[in-house]
Amino acid sequence: MGDFTHFNDQGRAKMVDISDKEETVRTARVRSSVRVSKEIYEAIQGNRIKKGDVLSVAQVAGIMAAKKTPDIVPMCHPLPLKAVDITFEWTVENTYELIIDVTVKTKGNTGVEMEALTAASAVGLTVYDMCKAIDKGMIIGPTYLLEKTGGKNGDYRHDI
Repeated sequence: MGDFTHFNDQGRAKMVDISDKEETVRTARVRSSVRVSKEIYEAIQGNRIKKGDVLSVAQVAGIMAAKKTPDIVPMCHPLPLKAVDITFEWTVENTYELIIDVTVKTKGNTGVEMEALTAASAVGLTVYDMCKAIDKGMIIGPTYLLEKTGGKNGDYRHDI
């Protein structure tokens, strides 16, 4: 199968062997967003969503999703996550948009980009789920890697 790392000699999927990779501190920062209506923005800010505190629930959902990433992304290795931090910021200029920033950290022999991306996605989905009774027109994303550190490929920073 040539240079494909996740296929075995029979051309079938496999989880790559990372046992020889160096254990280093690795971090990933991801950003996503949810564009909402003014009505949803005001309801979240006023804690008037019937399902509860949207940002607190979404934060917990994101942390749980980071820890469960290998359960939903088949080729991800289970990792001992050392930290997951999720923060929010509103932009309310022309639209009402919740900016989601996720940072995930581990000390291991593979990166945590997928865990951070999964966490950010789960946060957006949770916000949607909790607010959809008010307006189903919310837009989730884009979701993208801001930066990563550690590993043999070195550091990465998105050119924003």
